[in-house]
Amino acid sequence: MTDTTTNPKRSTAEIVLEAIQDLHAREQIVTREVLAEMTGLKLTTIDDRLGYLLDNGRIRRVQRGVFVPMEQHKPARPISRTLCPDGTTVLEIGEAVMILTPRESRMLGEVMTGAAQQFVAIEIGHEGARLNAVLSAQVSDVRRELRQLQECPPDGRAEPV
Repeated sequence: MTDTTTNPKRSTAEIVLEAIQDLHAREQIVTREVLAEMTGLKLTTIDDRLGYLLDNGRIRRVQRGVFVPMEQHKPARPISRTLCPDGTTVLEIGEAVMILTPRESRMLGEVMTGAAQQFVAIEIGHEGARLNAVLSAQVSDVRRELRQLQECPPDGRAEPV
């Protein structure tokens, strides 16, 4: 939870923007409800600050009720890795090319392990959210069908079942 009391000079817009940036950096979905929970601000304040940040080009709406900060980094460059028969690794990031010894490659792998774990956690979260949306839609469909069956019995009578 973001502490809104440590720096009283921060505006509510700054508090909301910082929360959006923090959530987005962790690849979490940013909604007004999540922002209210994270910042402790009321939904009316969140809505007002979101409008202000949208109007000033600090954030953008990616879909109804979901926001992201405006791009701050350059787009990711293509990355490729080639394993050579002699054990060396050729790592290409955009135009940069690095030829790594087997030991350097292992060391780089050790350094990047945390990023790999973050990637896995993010992917699991995204898949969980996708599955939740699919299941929620299916539950809604089943409930709608049940209501229809209760409203119109199979024998055609208008009486409730």
